[in-house]
Amino acid sequence: MRSRCEWVTKDPLYIEYHDHEWGRPTHDDQDLFEMLSLEGAQAGLSWITILKRRENYRKAFDDFNPFKVSKYNERKINELLQDEGIIRNKLKVNSVVTNAQAFIRVQKEFGSFDAYIWSFVGGEIILNDWDSHADIPASTNESVQMSKDLKKRGFKFVGPTICYAFMQATGMVNDHVKDCFLYLGKSPK
Repeated sequence: MRSRCEWVTKDPLYIEYHDHEWGRPTHDDQDLFEMLSLEGAQAGLSWITILKRRENYRKAFDDFNPFKVSKYNERKINELLQDEGIIRNKLKVNSVVTNAQAFIRVQKEFGSFDAYIWSFVGGEIILNDWDSHADIPASTNESVQMSKDLKKRGFKFVGPTICYAFMQATGMVNDHVKDCFLYLGKSPK
């Protein structure tokens, strides 16, 4: 049996996410927008809660197409607030629309959201070297700087902890612990 990070439960959805997505570098703008949206939706909840609703989120938010989402009006937002397949928190739903608008502005300024967001790590994956899950910080200097800049640009639900979780999810940092089969850290195996 493969050794995985401690946070992974026996839920097949969690195992699939850990083994094939978490910590893998993501450079597609639409995928980055999806993860930023889902990490914001997760605030105050467990990640498995969001992961189990991920397909519902994709359906509700037009596969996280930022151009479509940026045009959502009050009627569409009210419709989303009735959708039992997603977290029906008005602030979180509104933030996806607000963030889509800010996302498009960033794309125009930097050529892509990918170019902008990866600049916080100098375009390189940060490979960490953690012994256990307890060693992993909730935020870092990079996530604090990312949070400040995103907020300055009008993004919502992008605090330093959410930004660090986003960085982990999109492979900007690799936080697989040393005994995980996906560990890529600095120590020799």
